[in-house]
Amino acid sequence: MVSMGHLLNDMFQAVIPSIYPMIKESLGLSFMQIGAITLTNQLTSSLLQPMVGYYSDKHPRPYGLALGMCFTLTGLLLLSWANSFMAVLLAVAFVGVGSSVLHPESSKVARLASGGAKGMAQSIFQIGGNIGRALGPVAVALIVVPHGQGSISWFGLLAVVAIWLLSRIGVWYKKQLERYGRAQSKFDIENKSSLSRHQLTIALLVLLVLMFSKDFYTANIQNYITFYMIEKFGLSVSASQYVLFAFLVSTAVGLLIGGEVGDRYGRKYVIWVSILGSSPFALLLPYCGLTWTIILAILVGMVMSSAMSAILVYATELLPGNVGMISGAFFGLSFGLGGIGSAIFGWLADLTSIQYVFQLTAFLPLLGIVTYFLPNIRD
Repeated sequence: MVSMGHLLNDMFQAVIPSIYPMIKESLGLSFMQIGAITLTNQLTSSLLQPMVGYYSDKHPRPYGLALGMCFTLTGLLLLSWANSFMAVLLAVAFVGVGSSVLHPESSKVARLASGGAKGMAQSIFQIGGNIGRALGPVAVALIVVPHGQGSISWFGLLAVVAIWLLSRIGVWYKKQLERYGRAQSKFDIENKSSLSRHQLTIALLVLLVLMFSKDFYTANIQNYITFYMIEKFGLSVSASQYVLFAFLVSTAVGLLIGGEVGDRYGRKYVIWVSILGSSPFALLLPYCGLTWTIILAILVGMVMSSAMSAILVYATELLPGNVGMISGAFFGLSFGLGGIGSAIFGWLADLTSIQYVFQLTAFLPLLGIVTYFLPNIRD
């Protein structure tokens, strides 16, 4: 259920980058303004998520999930009516606030339901989001492209369904709080870290570099691959949306694989393979024809996405008992880095070209080499 809630939330989020070609033309926006829209959406969620997570660790609010989705519903309705750049910014900010509530609280629910398989539980939860992000471009191609920006309001009906679903999760969550107290899983109550403060600092800095590498590269693909396919290969807007769909589906598959492998063989191994292992595909992608560009985009999405659940569970093992804060911080960091990357790449694309941006960002996965400095922990 929490994965389905994540699916609906992130499908609404995915509507935003999917309509970029449409609003860029209708509102006369630059690539820099497109990047600013992404930055606004992702910063509203990234700045709030750690605070929401920290507060919910101390004072869990089971029905806060449904309340957060009300903000998303408001944002979708505003986006369907937005006729200026500032109105779009306001709309995407509301959607970002809704996301800031869902991620840390839902991540805690997933851990509570994990039965000890924390990596797989995180993967199942996150797969909902990946599938939602994959469905967003398809929904835009089928609904918004032929019927116009106003049809975004139709997604409001699904948002109402999401509010009901999250309220049902709140009922279950409340029962778990009454049973265990403060939303700490019985598998996660006193798992103290044996690392020194210096080791913790090094580990967190390495995770920051890895998140930078993964999220900057993914932001470029997710937000600009439609423009890349249109500019380089002459695809239509609708056809480019299906390429984005294929990339996002591949990230969902990779996420599931990463969770299972991490539970069996360790998080550090998954992080090694996922970040650094995606670099050959990323380096080749800007120099291939249409077919191989699509294939390599799918491969790099599948390999790189397997890191997210491993990184998140690894981080919660570094600082046990702070699942909400850690989840909020890392999801927020992911969104924030993605927003910053999108704005930078939009500015760079205005100065140069989309193709040059893809060639430059292909080197980012090589930063996966810093995984060597992560300490080995019991996970």
